[in-house]
Amino acid sequence: LIVPYGEFGALSDDGRQFAYMPQSQDFRTWKRYRGGWAPDIWVFDLKAVSAKNITASDANDAHPMWHGDTLYFMSDRGTSQRSNLWAYDRKAGGTRQVTDFADFDITFPAIGPKDIVFQAGGRLYLMDLATEKVGEVNVQVVTDLATLKPRIEKTAALIQSASVSPSGKRATFEARGDVYSLPAEHGPVVNLTRSSGVAERSPRWSPDGKTIAYWTDRSGEYELAIRPADGTGAEQVVTKLGRGFRYAPFWSPNSRKLAFIDQAMKVRVHDLDKKQTIDVDQSGAWLSHGPLSGFTFEWSPDSRWLTYARPVESTNTAIFLYDTRNARLHQVTTGYFADTQPTFDPDGKYLFYTSNRSFEPVYSDFDNSWSYPNSTRIVAVALRRDVPSPLAERNDMEGEEKPGEKDSEKKDPEKKDPAAGATGGKAQEGQKPEEKPASEAKPQEKPALPPEAIKPGESAPVEIDVNGFEPRAVVLPPKAGNYQGLHAIKGKVVYRQLPRTGSGDDKSPVMYYDLAERSEKTILADADGFGVSADGKKVLASNERRFQILDIKPDQKLDKPMRTAEMEGPVDPRGEWRQMFADTYRFERDYFYDQAMHGVDWERMREQYGRLIEDSVTRWDVNFVLGEFIAELNASHTYRGGGDQEQAPSRGVGLLGVDWEVANGAYRVKHIVRGGQWDVEVRSPLAEPGVNVKEGDYVLAVNGIPLDGGRDPWFAFQGLANQPVTLTVNS
Repeated sequence: LIVPYGEFGALSDDGRQFAYMPQSQDFRTWKRYRGGWAPDIWVFDLKAVSAKNITASDANDAHPMWHGDTLYFMSDRGTSQRSNLWAYDRKAGGTRQVTDFADFDITFPAIGPKDIVFQAGGRLYLMDLATEKVGEVNVQVVTDLATLKPRIEKTAALIQSASVSPSGKRATFEARGDVYSLPAEHGPVVNLTRSSGVAERSPRWSPDGKTIAYWTDRSGEYELAIRPADGTGAEQVVTKLGRGFRYAPFWSPNSRKLAFIDQAMKVRVHDLDKKQTIDVDQSGAWLSHGPLSGFTFEWSPDSRWLTYARPVESTNTAIFLYDTRNARLHQVTTGYFADTQPTFDPDGKYLFYTSNRSFEPVYSDFDNSWSYPNSTRIVAVALRRDVPSPLAERNDMEGEEKPGEKDSEKKDPEKKDPAAGATGGKAQEGQKPEEKPASEAKPQEKPALPPEAIKPGESAPVEIDVNGFEPRAVVLPPKAGNYQGLHAIKGKVVYRQLPRTGSGDDKSPVMYYDLAERSEKTILADADGFGVSADGKKVLASNERRFQILDIKPDQKLDKPMRTAEMEGPVDPRGEWRQMFADTYRFERDYFYDQAMHGVDWERMREQYGRLIEDSVTRWDVNFVLGEFIAELNASHTYRGGGDQEQAPSRGVGLLGVDWEVANGAYRVKHIVRGGQWDVEVRSPLAEPGVNVKEGDYVLAVNGIPLDGGRDPWFAFQGLANQPVTLTVNS
């Protein structure tokens, strides 16, 4: 046929006319679409060699089916805007509506000698072609419902998030809606929740090692839950937040508070002791699911201050500090640059963050424009005016502490109390203030609290001079680039260094900058991500879905990965499907840009399509129902897919970039597809220099496999994509 392209075609009974759709929207989850992609039905007259658009409407017209002079098709052009059967009279030229389904659309009609069969609302129907009456088909299926049987499944391939324990002995993982605890090396792999049909998300290990926090939708909405990390106790739901989706919680160092952000961009803190959740802030700028998924918080060592970065009016991001003692929020950087990933050092002296402030313009070879890649630097700010810069000039004098110097490196024979001399963060070694003459006290730092004021296991209070905060910033030596996961530990800042744009490098090493040595070191040569333990001594790193807990030391190897292959959990298919349907309902309810839901009664749709989930017996069924459900919103870019689907294995097929024709019982090259003369990268393999095959030649065999003119020629090219082949050719 000389029709250029089409879908769902049908040949008339007399063989003269071919009805087809130039494009189809049947697999799009977008009901009542009106626009340039709305499909029409064309009829091509094979004798007159002419085509006519017989629908020519802004509605969706699809699935042409001939019956004599009547062309039946599916259309949503009616007043209900539901897809129904319509009929076009080839002789008279008019159209009329045949069926009138108002609650569900009909889908995928197919014609037979006497009937048209279609489905609507999970039911099969037959329309009698003689009377155009519709009746439901009573389907009886004898089955053992094997697809609904509960089972145990391996879940490592579905890991979504992970968190390392405070000492790095174990890590918690989220996979297929369950929370797991895995050892660094020795010990059992434990599924802590085993709750098919309930989604647990974003587990985080508390700094004291006793508790794991996560989100659970057991109540019908996502609420914060905690459970003993050793697996001996029951889950405790600690919030009643109601509707909304929440992202990863971040523990305070004292393990009594958790900070998080929700889909409405509200920053919130839950206090376990007070049993209350407070609103801290709300971003005025729009953040999508991606940035919200990566939104991070950090707490000061004394659990008083919360810091994070969010967009401001400039559309850049700025650093914020929230004081939980007096419930005051401070924006401490202007947002002149994009500042992100703030992190406190354990001593409570500095805040580190990343800032896009380096300008290394790259001029385009193709147009008069510049781009500014690799702009990120690491910045440090002294929290108080009396704290010296971490890059202050050094002078090796007795009694002077270098920025970032380890306690073990100090040489003070007179020290008597390891808690004395603390000035924020964790207790530091040194003499008690009353034992040191006032004239010898360090002039640049405020005197510390007496040691008896600091309880064991607690950090000294962190004071911050919020006025003049940003002017105290200094840029650390690591060169401008792309940084991720900035985290401060004792004397160091740890980060993942993504490849510099344009470098061609594909490695993303985990690094640290040593403040005392003022040098960079590589912990792991390549990683997909990492997290730091609460004690600052370990990282949980991943690469190609392998996870390992490593020391924060140079030149570590991911050579003893954790035993994620042992992760497994119970799967109740119907329970999982109900949960996925509930998630679909909630996601659209909570994220959709129009609170009126485009005028759709979303609760009614939930009831209507929820009944179909109960009828589903395969994941194919579930995906179809979810697609129809979200399609009711009449919006683009709402998709669904994936899951445990029965699918035959497939093999790639190599292509020659030719059009074939059959001649003398063999395949002949009718046309070799060539690109533009200037395009040397995209062309047929037969157009490669030195390949002596031309149009009109016969291809008799591929790697010795004969081509049979009665079979599709591409059967011989299975598994040969991007592979060299031997063709047997003659002219």
